[in-house]
Amino acid sequence: MKKVALSSDHAGYELKEKLKVYLKEQGFTFDDFGSFSSESSDYPDYAHPMADAVENGNCDFGISVCGSGNGINMTVNKHQGIRAALCWNKEISYLARLHNDANICSLPARFISYNEAVEIVDSFIKTSFEGGRHLRRIQKIPTK
Repeated sequence: MKKVALSSDHAGYELKEKLKVYLKEQGFTFDDFGSFSSESSDYPDYAHPMADAVENGNCDFGISVCGSGNGINMTVNKHQGIRAALCWNKEISYLARLHNDANICSLPARFISYNEAVEIVDSFIKTSFEGGRHLRRIQKIPTK
C-alpha cells in the first residue's frame, strides 16, 4: 500500500481535506503535515516536514496545496531529493511523472475544482516514470 505525504496552507486546507477522503477511498494511507485549519498560516511550516518525509522514504510521494500552488511548490523543491511539479491539469501531472519522475504534485487550490484535482492526482499516482533518456536528465537536477 502506498503512503502519501500531504501538506497545505490555509488556502489549500479545504481541498487537501477533500483529497484525504478520496485517497482513503482509493486505498492509500497518508501522513498529514498540516495545515490543520483554514486560519492564515505559512506554507513552509508544513511543506518542509512533508518534503522530508518523501525525501527520506517515509512516504512514497506527496501532494502539496496552496492558493496558487507556487509558494508551496518552490518550498518543497528546495530539498535535493524532491522533484515537485505544479500541476493544473491531468496532462501536466501525467508528463511530470512520465518524464520527470516527479515525487510531489503541487496543486493550485484557488484555480482548480475538486473534480479537476481528483483527475490531476489520479493521473499523478497512476503514471510510472518512463526512464530512458529522462533518467539521465533528472540525475542532473540535484546540486549536491
